[in-house]
Amino acid sequence: MSKTLVFGHKNPDTDTITAALSYAALKQALGFDVEAVRLGTINPETQFALDYFKVEAPRLVETVANETNEVILVDHNEAQQSVDDRAAVTITEVIDHHRVANFETLDPLMMRIEPVGCTATIILKLYTENNIVPTQQNAGLMLSAIVSDTLLFKSPTCTEQDVAAATILAEIAQVDVQVYGLDLLKAGADVSTKTIDELITLDAKEFDMGNQKVEIAQVNVVDPLDVLIRQPEIELAINKKIASKGLDMFLFAITNILTNDSVVLVLGTAAGKVEQAYDVQLVNNLATLPGVVSRKKQIVPIITPFFE
Repeated sequence: MSKTLVFGHKNPDTDTITAALSYAALKQALGFDVEAVRLGTINPETQFALDYFKVEAPRLVETVANETNEVILVDHNEAQQSVDDRAAVTITEVIDHHRVANFETLDPLMMRIEPVGCTATIILKLYTENNIVPTQQNAGLMLSAIVSDTLLFKSPTCTEQDVAAATILAEIAQVDVQVYGLDLLKAGADVSTKTIDELITLDAKEFDMGNQKVEIAQVNVVDPLDVLIRQPEIELAINKKIASKGLDMFLFAITNILTNDSVVLVLGTAAGKVEQAYDVQLVNNLATLPGVVSRKKQIVPIITPFFE
């Protein structure tokens, strides 16, 4: 049980999957026995990146304590977003770009958390600091993560460091970042084949806000009507999740990658918090939030104070 497992959050996105793969590759190059794994289904956008750069997806695990004593977390740190038996193993490292919440360990560990748009930007720094150049495949994966998390540099989470990292990675990966990036985002924005459950779970995260439980899901589209035409079915599925998980609110953000706006569908007893936070009125459980595209920077920190 000496191998260390590297993984990102549940309902994995492109950053989570590629961060696990690229960081595991770096650790292996440094002589460590590590393996990248995943905690959920690969979404179409991520699959596009894996197929383009001819990389196999990490294997799926539901628990980790049955096969290792040590784990490395990438692209997350909050317990409710992680593997269910996390408390039974030792966390040796965290590489992340999100807030730190409900996190504590018995022993010291290496934490690298920076306010950048993507975990891949931090991982590239770690490659550089160790004098290792990522392979073309790993560079392509990390570039994909930056494009995904920053919506091709249009998200307010994007920093100059992300743009600089993407420029370096695109050269190593031998792709035109604008051409490849748009193709990647379009692959993720195709909702025509997604089931209702996939729409609301593929990119969903749970948060503790005050003493209440909130889940925020997000889907990127080129036309919000492609999702909203199924609103009655979506609401039924969301209400079932609220009941089964004991949620106080479920916010489903439908983000238009062409206009950089989001329509939010909000249900639950605490739905009024969204009205307060954004000074909007929910009509038919919906509200349009102009310029809002980032859950991390424009949703979570905006609504959290209203739960405290």
